[in-house]
Amino acid sequence: MSTQLAIRIPDDLLEDLDWVVHRLKYESRTEAMRDALVKLIDIERRRQVGEEIADGYRRIPQTEAEASVGDHAFIDSVNAEPWERWW
Repeated sequence: MSTQLAIRIPDDLLEDLDWVVHRLKYESRTEAMRDALVKLIDIERRRQVGEEIADGYRRIPQTEAEASVGDHAFIDSVNAEPWERWW
């Protein structure tokens, strides 16, 4: 199912939309607007998850031991990379 929306936008925003449609080779304004909405919703959902994670750490901060495990995992992953010396 889908719902049709009618919106009014200022002329300058319409010009910018047409520029995006052309630049990114969308088939239509509708396709570009739909894609923009999907991306906006994804950004907000990710932001909400980030806020919830941060709130969790504020309520129950990680211990030094937990932080140390993360530090060691990070160092191990960096050391596992096939780095090439550039100097």
